Amino acid sequence: MSMSDPHSRSDAELAADHRKLQERIAKLKAATAEEPVPEQGQASMQGMAKGLKIASEFIAGIMVGGAIGYGIDRFFGTTPFGLIIFLMLGFAAGVLNVVRSAQGETGPRPGA
Repeated sequence: MSMSDPHSRSDAELAADHRKLQERIAKLKAATAEEPVPEQGQASMQGMAKGLKIASEFIAGIMVGGAIGYGIDRFFGTTPFGLIIFLMLGFAAGVLNVVRSAQGETGPRPGA
């Protein structure tokens, strides 16, 4: 019997091959089945919570830098240099916090 000629095979052989194929398809479907997707409301709330957390960390860095700069200006009478410098430092700290938060969700980069 030649495997290349499907007409020379018996019905029993074809049925057995069909059954094996169906079993393989079922196993592959079970192996590649996706996890259930969370409800739209729950997923959007989690995303909004992460976004608010990142935004508050960014704004907090700027606010703390501004407050420190304002305090230094009031104490030493160096208006507006302390405020400007510490606002820039607060902005840099806020950006660094946002980057760290974003990397924490995806994991560390390879080679870092």
